[in-house]
Amino acid sequence: MSILIDESTKVIVQGITGRDGSFHAKKMLEYGTKVVAGVTPGKGGHKEHDIPVYDGMAEAVKATGANTSIIFVPPVFAADAVYEAADSGVALIIIVTEGLPVHDMLKIDRYLRSKNIRYIGPNCPGLISPGKSKVGIMSADIHLKGGVGVVSRSGTLTYEVVYNMTKAGIGQSTCIGIGGDPIVGTSFIDALTLFEKDPETTAVAMIGEIGGSDEEEAAKFIATMKKPVVSFIAGRTAPPGKRMGHAGAIISGTSGTAEAKIRALNDAGVEVANTPQGIAELLAHKLTVGAAG
Repeated sequence: MSILIDESTKVIVQGITGRDGSFHAKKMLEYGTKVVAGVTPGKGGHKEHDIPVYDGMAEAVKATGANTSIIFVPPVFAADAVYEAADSGVALIIIVTEGLPVHDMLKIDRYLRSKNIRYIGPNCPGLISPGKSKVGIMSADIHLKGGVGVVSRSGTLTYEVVYNMTKAGIGQSTCIGIGGDPIVGTSFIDALTLFEKDPETTAVAMIGEIGGSDEEEAAKFIATMKKPVVSFIAGRTAPPGKRMGHAGAIISGTSGTAEAKIRALNDAGVEVANTPQGIAELLAHKLTVGAAG
């Protein structure tokens, strides 16, 4: 199986006529994702890669029965696009857009949670269930269908980890990039909970980084899981007080350091790789031991 998306997922691309929206809509379509519509105000009636374009989300959902939206809308308009998606009736929203102000995300988060809508991002690469569906910007050719769930704050590190997993013959059930901003819709614990419940996910790779306390909170949850989890934490050499990459990747005092995260994970029984490539080696050992047991 997979989590959140599969062959039945019907996707609307908000901002489909823009450069990024158009490019990735085509890539998703080529992968086999059911991209049923696009939305760009004022472009209704047009087609993009033979995908019908509508002026608004309500019209698009009514016409297609879509249950998922992915947002490629510039930051200045992205918040309105999220609210429009939420009011249209979709159950899952992926916000690829980066640069959304934290105060906007606080309001968005409160609104979407009040409507029980799952969202991923912002500032994220989306997700892919290999062989089933891709809703995001992840490169399809590095993925292999299998049983390891992958959840990460970093898109680039996800690609490196997955490439090495696939090279080692270790397939993935679903790979999720949750985003590295201070406010995100789907946390490590959210993803781990879904993977723990998925009968065909046999193990999980969690890719974290400095800043915040999400990994430490995740470690507490992992201690209750039955499935094996391995991890990698980026930013061991980052200087305190300096932002590294994501808006959320900043160390303040002793909070959010790589050492603190690794210690918490080790205390929960999680092996932490020294390099992104090392995750494939740890997984190979875990899966071999599990198969032997």
